[in-house]
This record gives sequence, C-alpha cells and structure tokens, in this order.
Amino acid sequence: MQESSLFLNRQEFGSPENKGNLLGVAEAKAILDDWVKNERLKIHMKQVAHLMKAYAILQGYEEQAVQKWYLAGLLHDADWDQWPDQHCRKIIEELESKNIDPEIIRAIASHGPRYFGVEPVTLMDKMLYAFDELSGFVHAYSLMRPEGYAGMEVKGVKKRLKDKTFAAQVSREDIQDASERAGISVDELILFVISNQANADLS
Repeated sequence: MQESSLFLNRQEFGSPENKGNLLGVAEAKAILDDWVKNERLKIHMKQVAHLMKAYAILQGYEEQAVQKWYLAGLLHDADWDQWPDQHCRKIIEELESKNIDPEIIRAIASHGPRYFGVEPVTLMDKMLYAFDELSGFVHAYSLMRPEGYAGMEVKGVKKRLKDKTFAAQVSREDIQDASERAGISVDELILFVISNQANADLS
C-alpha cells in the first residue's frame, strides 16, 4: 500500500473502557452543523448514516449497536470540509477527547484504507467503507434522473459505473475493494442503497 499524506500511522483508536459511550444524536448533529458548511457534504453524511442504521437494523442488532452504526456514518467525513489535510485525524481526536466508544472511532478511521492506512476489520468497519463511495454515486445518479430514485435499477447504476466520466471523483476501485472485503456483491450493495437511501432523514 502506497503511503498517503492522510495516513494515521496507528491501528488502535479510543479506549476499551469507553465501550458503550455514545454521543447523543443532537450532539452529533451539532458537530456536523459546526464543522460542515457544505450542504451537499451534509446530505452525503446523513445518507450514509441512514444506510448504516438500516443495515444494522437488518442484522437484528439492539438499539445501542444501531446507534453506533448510525453515528459512525454521520460523522465519518465531519472534518473533510474545513480541514481536508487533517481528514479523519481531526474527528478521531475529537471523539477520543469525548471518550466515545472505540468501535465508532475505528470504523471512521478505516473507511478509506488506502488513504488512512487502517484496515476495515469489523462488519461496521467494512460496511461504512462499502456504503461511503456507493452512496454518493447513487445519489449523483438520482439527481440526473427526472424521477430521482423512483424506478431506479441496479443495471442503470452499473452502466454509469462503467462510464468513467460520470461522477469521476468516485473511486470505482474503492467500491470494488469494499465489496470484496464485505463479502457482498456490488449488485447487492447497489440494490440496498437504492432501496433505502431515498427514505433518508436529511433534517
């Protein structure tokens, strides 16, 4: 793996004694409002949070675990807007200073392994990585369709994925890598995003 300027150079995050310590949704959204001025980025983070929550519910997790997944999705890009050169590092340090559950922090740290140098290990890590790029891509596709998400099909998304000029900033390599790490086909991931993202709470 080629070293990135964003490499975190560690694999351990937070303290095990903080397991179960979660931010309230209002507090997490306050960080979002304070740190993120780009409304499109806010939408992306809320959509990823919604997908994470929906997937955790699908797994039959209890409320606290569902909340962890939601918070990891909601805050994963919190520092990208104002501090792109400290992306991931700043939000990790903020959550560590608040003694937040290490599983949330680690998921955020591993949502881009080739950028941050942290391998996704848990299912939460892997799904945050899997949903991140794909969520943004499917949303971009919805914006070019007169009917938005209605009637969207997997084959339409895949056709756009093959068009390297469409949403060119989205890494097709990361989408494929995340799919393989999660052990879920790209088609299944796309279908899940299509089926759930339209209903995301963007408030």
